[in-house]
Formats: sequence, C-alpha cells, structure tokens
Amino acid sequence: MAEVWFYQLTATPVEQVAPDLLERALARGWRAVLRSGLEPALAMLDAALWSYRDDAFLPHGTAAMGHAERQPVWLTCGNENPNGASLLMLVFGARVDPGEAARYERVCLLFEGGDSEALVAAREDWKAVTAAGLAARYWAQEGGRWIEKARN
Repeated sequence: MAEVWFYQLTATPVEQVAPDLLERALARGWRAVLRSGLEPALAMLDAALWSYRDDAFLPHGTAAMGHAERQPVWLTCGNENPNGASLLMLVFGARVDPGEAARYERVCLLFEGGDSEALVAAREDWKAVTAAGLAARYWAQEGGRWIEKARN
C-alpha cells in the first residue's frame, strides 16, 4: 500500500532536502520521479542533484537528456513515470493525486512551511489522501531534525 509523507520545510530549502531523501530512496533500491510544479525550477533541481555534496552526485535525467528508462531519478513537470519509479517526490507546488499516489510505494510532498498557500494546499492534499484510505505521515523540521507530527 502506498504511503504519502508530507515534509514541512522550515529551515532547509527544497534543493538541499530533496537530494538527501532521494539518496535514501536509491539506497533502498528504488527509482524516483521528482516532479516540480514550476518549470523554471527544473534547471535548479538538476544543478542541485549534480552538486549538492562535494563528494557525491545523484544520477538523474530529464526529457532533454533522454534515456528515461536508465535514469534512477527522473526530473519532470509532467505526470509520467518513464523510469518505473517507486517514489514520487512533489516539490514547488506539485500536488498529490490520491489515485496516482496509489501506484507508488511512497509519495513525498515537500512544501515551504512559511508559505500560507503551500500550507493550505498541503492540508487539502492530506484530507484527500486520508479520505482515499492511503497511509499518511506528516513531518516538520525542528532544531535541525525531522519530527513526526501526525500519522493516520
């Protein structure tokens, strides 16, 4: 059964949190789709995955690069899953669709805690996910750590 994890970012930006979470997913043997709600953010996310650490990078691709089936992480603004991903990560306003979420092992929604519109959208997505009977967990950054605030 799919799990939907909500991450409220308060201290660290998406471009720093996403690589850490993606690294954990790849360590589990999962592939990932990283979907942005903003087209211009794809270039920034692409650069972040190449350079987020001095000693590592996350192999990934986009439609411009091609070879989707060989990419462990696929960056997109669309609804495709061309690399057979188990994880869907949603950033920069991309929303959870409970029907689509059920096709993944895990969906991670990262949203800015200081953005009132993002908070409203995340609350709406939480209600939709739980109404659809999917497992959901809500995490918030506190003191440099992730603290679980809610689960259903």
